[in-house]
Amino acid sequence: MQIRIKNDNQTNRLIQLLIIAVDFAVLCGLLYILTNAIPASKNWDGEKEGAFWMICIFAFIIAEYCFPSVIHERMVGANAILRRCTMLVGMQTLLSYLMLRSIRFISRVGVYLFVMGLVMLAILILLRFLERWLVKELRQSGYNTRYVTLVGSDKELLNLYKKLTSNSTYGYKIRNIYGEIEGLSHNGSVKDFESLLSHPEDLPLGEELYLCVSHKEREMIEQTVRLCDHSMVKFYYLPTAEEKLNLQPTLIDDIGVMTTYTSPLEEPMNRLLKRLSDIVLSILCLIPTALLLPFIVLIIKRQSPGPVFFRQLRTGIDGHDFYCYKFRSMHVNSDADRLQATKDDPRKFPFGDFMRKTNIDELPQFWNVLIGNMSIVGPRPHMLAHTEQYDKLIDKYMVRHFVKPGITGWAQVTGFRGETRELWQMEGRVERDIWYTQHWSLWLDIRIIWMTVKTIFKRDKNAY
Repeated sequence: MQIRIKNDNQTNRLIQLLIIAVDFAVLCGLLYILTNAIPASKNWDGEKEGAFWMICIFAFIIAEYCFPSVIHERMVGANAILRRCTMLVGMQTLLSYLMLRSIRFISRVGVYLFVMGLVMLAILILLRFLERWLVKELRQSGYNTRYVTLVGSDKELLNLYKKLTSNSTYGYKIRNIYGEIEGLSHNGSVKDFESLLSHPEDLPLGEELYLCVSHKEREMIEQTVRLCDHSMVKFYYLPTAEEKLNLQPTLIDDIGVMTTYTSPLEEPMNRLLKRLSDIVLSILCLIPTALLLPFIVLIIKRQSPGPVFFRQLRTGIDGHDFYCYKFRSMHVNSDADRLQATKDDPRKFPFGDFMRKTNIDELPQFWNVLIGNMSIVGPRPHMLAHTEQYDKLIDKYMVRHFVKPGITGWAQVTGFRGETRELWQMEGRVERDIWYTQHWSLWLDIRIIWMTVKTIFKRDKNAY
């Protein structure tokens, strides 16, 4: 039997240990500064100072256990890194405070712990991205690699190959390819792989194996699974393009079923969290809007006769129509419910053009958020004519309406904002809207809001 050494796993464990060691060094440095900064600490004896240090370190051990770093993972985004850092520091600060209160620690250290937490969060975020860069450099140099075997001849396997090898910092290396994939050299056919299943000593697989054959090849799939389990190789089954339905597992009580769509926002607590954040943010944004309102009203009235607000029926959650509010940025016209705004649209008046470029015209939509028609972040609501048009052209178009529409969204901050002249532009927007609904988290919303705020200072070329 082939003996395999998991160098990849060993290196990942070493990376995690080094990160933990650096984290504790940061904590100890900040605790040293903190104990000298607290005025009452001058009266602490050795026992009291020791108790303070032990509780803070113990709280950090628990936080590190609950929220360990994920920068060693091969495909991890900034969103996950920021969320882990925030939860790590938040738990450490809260646990330290509660445990100090539980032993009736006389000195009031809550404010100092909070300030230390903010400083530690900033330091750890900077360190995480530095550490992430170092890990990428390590993999780019040929270390901490993960060897992969691909089996199959379907185009889905080619897409997977491109993904795994698209970035050298992922650290994936293709060891074997069994099957004829266009443009790739291979070690043999799928039949050759099948014949080698009975001679595993002649079949070095690496750390992961991806099998892309018809589900009718049940015997071959089961043999491959048994071999991978016995050889401690991670097995993945990739449906062929013909069979792929993008089904996802879910539970009805204790029965496993497959569905085409799942979202974290199906959970009541997640919906409540998103709704509460929408209410707070919409109120905070409506206050300055109310202060600006007299000036906006005056300028709109001077440049274009007609109402100040533009009200339009758009498609909302579950396909229900609602009135979306904006500051009017165009002269009153009969095409408002039919035609999108273009770059040099003659319907725009000067201040309206300025409002569109700076997103000022969207401010009344915070009222939509407050009354519950919209969310701060979500798929942008489209006019009814576009919903009817694109529902016929794009198969999954209506899936984007399983969640509330938003003032801004993942599609808008990733290059799919504004006019959709060609079908591929709307397809790209829909794809990103569906991705957002399936991967929602509060941290993702915060990231999208931050990326939207940046466009106010760095003009978006698609804002017109």
